[in-house]
Amino acid sequence: MKQRLGARAAGAVAVLALLAAGCASPIGVRRVEARAVHRELTASALSTNEPSEPSRQLLNRLGLAASYDANPDAALAALRAGLAPQGDEDRIFALAELSFLHAERHGRRDQALAAAVYAYALLFPDGAGVRPDPLDPRLQVARNLYNRGLTLALEGPDRGFVRIEPGAHPLPFGVLDVAVDAATLTWAGVQLVDFVPAAELEVRGLRNRYRRPGLGAPLAASIALPPGASPPPGFEHIPDRLKVPVTAFLRIDQARASLRDATLHGTLALYPEDAPSPPVVDGERVPVEREMTAPIAYMLEGAPIWDFDFAGFRSGDFLPLPATKSRLVMLHPHRPGHIPVVLVHGTASNPARWAEMVNELENDPRIEARYEVWLFVYNTGAPIAYSGGLLVESLRDTMHELDPSGTDPALRKMVVIGHSQGGLLTKLTAIDSGTRFWDRISRKPLDELELSPESKELLRRSLFYEPLPFVRRVVFIATPHHGSYLTTFSVAQWITRLVKAPLALTRLSVDLLTVNRDALATRSLTRLPTSLDNMTPSNPFLQMLAAIPIDPHVTAHSIIAVKGDGPPEQGADGVVRYESAHIEGVESELVVRSGHSTQGEPATINEVKRILIENVEQP
Repeated sequence: MKQRLGARAAGAVAVLALLAAGCASPIGVRRVEARAVHRELTASALSTNEPSEPSRQLLNRLGLAASYDANPDAALAALRAGLAPQGDEDRIFALAELSFLHAERHGRRDQALAAAVYAYALLFPDGAGVRPDPLDPRLQVARNLYNRGLTLALEGPDRGFVRIEPGAHPLPFGVLDVAVDAATLTWAGVQLVDFVPAAELEVRGLRNRYRRPGLGAPLAASIALPPGASPPPGFEHIPDRLKVPVTAFLRIDQARASLRDATLHGTLALYPEDAPSPPVVDGERVPVEREMTAPIAYMLEGAPIWDFDFAGFRSGDFLPLPATKSRLVMLHPHRPGHIPVVLVHGTASNPARWAEMVNELENDPRIEARYEVWLFVYNTGAPIAYSGGLLVESLRDTMHELDPSGTDPALRKMVVIGHSQGGLLTKLTAIDSGTRFWDRISRKPLDELELSPESKELLRRSLFYEPLPFVRRVVFIATPHHGSYLTTFSVAQWITRLVKAPLALTRLSVDLLTVNRDALATRSLTRLPTSLDNMTPSNPFLQMLAAIPIDPHVTAHSIIAVKGDGPPEQGADGVVRYESAHIEGVESELVVRSGHSTQGEPATINEVKRILIENVEQP
């Protein structure tokens, strides 16, 4: 009997031991990856659709956790009712985050605006509270709650555009009476309109997305002429689809002291990318958040310019109008004191192919503060001399329009950068051709030919070049100075037949081949040359252009693309050989290991940056 009892007792002890080993204590820990703990501690309504740990802790302490889940309006009202006249930063942060969460879950713009108000009161307590420690992680969350809350509060019913309008904006506990600083609605002589929330745009196709941290709702804005206003200089060079980065900032009067009032007051202002000064709150300059890359991508989304690659190559007169009102395109209204950097695209290409470089240049503070980007668009199947004449004429006319008295020294430090065929056009801005090109096609001076004034002007523009006095530097990128070997292939000769010459050139050729035939010094004008003809290594025009030195007052640079790891001198980029892109007389030459479309490669962009900075520093 005793043996059976002893056996039973031993079995019970063993079962209890097994149970104790298999069950965790009511309170304890378990080891997990540190990354999981970090995510739990730093998560917020902005990233997880759930309250952050500080807000959850406050709800638990006040017994409002279940109430917030069941009736968020009642829970938020209870939180606000218990708000102390001063301080109470824990409660203000929770109100900001929980209001934002409620706004996102249920589409409540009044709650989104409340989130922005609470966050602003936490960041700027205006003497009625204590600003959190700079290392408090809630500060970063509060900044983003202000930015996102303000964006949601200002959006229209379709959430596609933001409304910058004065008036009484509803809050869950009253109204916010908002005035608009009308002076900030215009910029550089144009009106800012059609505001799109940039934070809601996903960017594709660009290597980096740049955002400058700060406060405010980052937007992409269109521009328009104010009613009855005259266009500012250079306005015709602004594309219709241009989008510029701008930030909406709402300043709230005595935000912390007014949290328990039914009516609050604030002022909404816009801050474009080069605003003379940021907003000032409580005597401190406040940097504004700005999306720099999203407006570029938004402007190019579905833009007609993408259809220009082959269409612009085939047709000598086709331009993607009305998106482009001028061959010279500016990405901003002209700003005096900024140096133009002119980008000239290559064959069967378009200005949008510079987007990667533009994104990097405009987001480098050293470049953005001193330069403005201009883009030249041309029909890439036309003869190179014809397109080069258009580039020179466009630059001359634009310079006279922007600075007729020549008082802006920055405009006299222009840098022209050409890729592929664009590099050949670029060289035409920096040479003295004399009569070399003309003498090859005519035995008589131009003025002795029987031509209309328009035809004579076309020939003068296309065949007689002098260095442009305002061009300080030129940069050649993958430029076939001695021709492209691809132009000798039979397929290139077939493609040449698809090119339609500009109408003005067609008329000119008829006049030359009929009335002025005896004056011709060559029979090559029986067919108008195309750009592919001009880039054939044996082409006389190309050989003559290669032999003309760059003007000594212009500094030249070469960036040459070479595929693979072999000796550069024996290499090529798939279109142009090194020996064709290499020329003497340049200040610097950089070999980049890439294909022909190297204008978007980091090494190429960094070299362009180096050249631009050097140009600024040159007396």
